Amino acid sequence: MFLDLDASNASKPTLGIAVAVISSFINGSTFVLQRKGILLSRERGVSYLKDVVWWSGTLSMVVGQIGNFLAYNAAPAVIVTPLGALGVLFGAVLSSWILEEHLNILGKLGCLLCCSGSVVLVLHAPVSECVTSRPELEERLTDPVFVSYMLVVVLMLVVLIGWMAPAYGTSNIMVYVSICSLLGSFTVPSSKGLGLAAHDVFGGEAWSGRALALFLVLLGTLGASVLVQFIFINKALESFRSDVFEAVYYVTFTSAAMLASALLFKEWTALTVADCLAVLCGFTTVCAGVILLRLSQEASLSWKVTGTRKKTE
Repeated sequence: MFLDLDASNASKPTLGIAVAVISSFINGSTFVLQRKGILLSRERGVSYLKDVVWWSGTLSMVVGQIGNFLAYNAAPAVIVTPLGALGVLFGAVLSSWILEEHLNILGKLGCLLCCSGSVVLVLHAPVSECVTSRPELEERLTDPVFVSYMLVVVLMLVVLIGWMAPAYGTSNIMVYVSICSLLGSFTVPSSKGLGLAAHDVFGGEAWSGRALALFLVLLGTLGASVLVQFIFINKALESFRSDVFEAVYYVTFTSAAMLASALLFKEWTALTVADCLAVLCGFTTVCAGVILLRLSQEASLSWKVTGTRKKTE
């Protein structure tokens, strides 16, 4: 009996990783289908809310979010979150096929660097401490460092949504990306916390009003953060290419989610010097990939000589 229980516990992270991989592929199709629906609705002169393709992308987003929720409750967030790189690659393939949004060599190199940096982060990411009870989760959520970080995130969101988005949202892709990514700091803790709170509310032997209150707060936080992300993702897809947006969004969302997870579960205390250097190199590689992806929107690169340099006297 004990052997079966141990085997079940050992297989739980593997199942979570498998669900995360499937969810990444589903999420990779979301932005492409929604972008295609927006473009088709523009051609017909109607709202994208009436387009079937856009709704198929929205349905994919819902399924992907459900998969992410299950994955976060079965495996550590530091493993699940970076696996979104698979969605970036799948989205790039779909966008070149459905939207004919071809990345130049700078964009392809940027995608490669983003995924390479993510692999380094996964290999050297700190091991998440196992939080198995609601009281322990409540103690982590009230940690002063984590609370201070969340207050800073809320302040940044207020500035971005209230001032930056109306003024610069349609001209700078990083405005909408930053809003959606910062909300990842709420999405991951809420997803993991809901599983523990739901166990006490629906599966516990003794009903607890405190557990119900925590469950409702986490559910409201998760629902609000997903809804705001949904709104600003569609705003971004109206102005920017889906392949570039998805790649940049993945990198920034992963960084924010991993930072929030590290502060909440204190994984950074177990890092060695070698792991710290590797994580720093991984983030540097990811940042270089973001820069190349951003430059690929405006720069053109050709292997052919397009002209001759004029001589100056």
